[in-house]
Amino acid sequence: MSWHPHATVAAIVEKEGKFLLVEEHSSGQIVLNQPAGHIEEDETFITAVCRETLEETAWHIDPKYLVGLYIYKSALNNTTYHRACFYAEAIRHESARQLDKGIIQAIWMSRDEIAAQQEKLRSPMVLRCIDDYLAGKQYPLNLITEYLN
Repeated sequence: MSWHPHATVAAIVEKEGKFLLVEEHSSGQIVLNQPAGHIEEDETFITAVCRETLEETAWHIDPKYLVGLYIYKSALNNTTYHRACFYAEAIRHESARQLDKGIIQAIWMSRDEIAAQQEKLRSPMVLRCIDDYLAGKQYPLNLITEYLN
């Protein structure tokens, strides 16, 4: 038997006290999540988080630091997710850009608005990442060393 964790990235993007989230379809439900997704083959963490955020929200971002590393095992599908969560600044929005399949919309919500909808969060990592960001957790990007061909 082989076990394969899912390597993912997520972005915390805050503007004027609101956080950029995606409302999306997942496992037959409508859920809220950070812009997030799987790292593709030969892709760096930074490239992946920028790509995922653009594809899911139409926002170009500039990652500034790592907020944390998280492991979550979903009770729904028994999959283990390893998430690298980054804080990034919103740079530019492409309002005409089509969002990824399954994404309903990109929305901005306050921490309290997000906490009030915990039953809609895709995983507990959504609020935990925001709370870690608000608590000031910051790790420099040069903490990451990547050797890719």
